[in-house]
This record gives sequence, C-alpha cells and structure tokens, in this order.
Amino acid sequence: MPKRVLQGVVVSDKNAKTVVVKVERRFTHPMLGKTVRRSKKYHAHDENRQFKVGDVVRIRETRPISKLKSWEVIGRAGKE
Repeated sequence: MPKRVLQGVVVSDKNAKTVVVKVERRFTHPMLGKTVRRSKKYHAHDENRQFKVGDVVRIRETRPISKLKSWEVIGRAGKE
C-alpha cells in the first residue's frame, strides 16, 4: 500500500528532531455549497533539524517513531 504524502507549513520547530506541520484541506460543504477550510497538525520527524517555522514542506507517512510521530519530512514542497 502506498504511503500518504501531505503538504503543509511548519508551525513549530522547538522539539528535538521534530517539526509540527499544519496541513490544510479545502472542501465544499455538502449542504451550504460554500468552500470550507479545515486544518490538522502533524508531528513529523526531521533528523537534521533543517526545517524552520514558515517552510512549506511535504511529509510522508511512516512507522510510528514515538507516541505522536508517525510522519517524516521528505523535503520542501516543489523540490524533489
């Protein structure tokens, strides 16, 4: 099964080897028909601590690394 890949913005880099990434999704409300924005935060593994707050990054699902971390940063968005 392929691993999920999401794109989001780094909102925190205070933890050791961890960044918090805010991923936003947009969808049309089924009844109202207007566009709704929902966001969720993911803790992602950043081995070299190279990503800072404000960076747009891509994260990939992986095995559980800790209690909260089951994602890893694979690079900046638009570069691979």
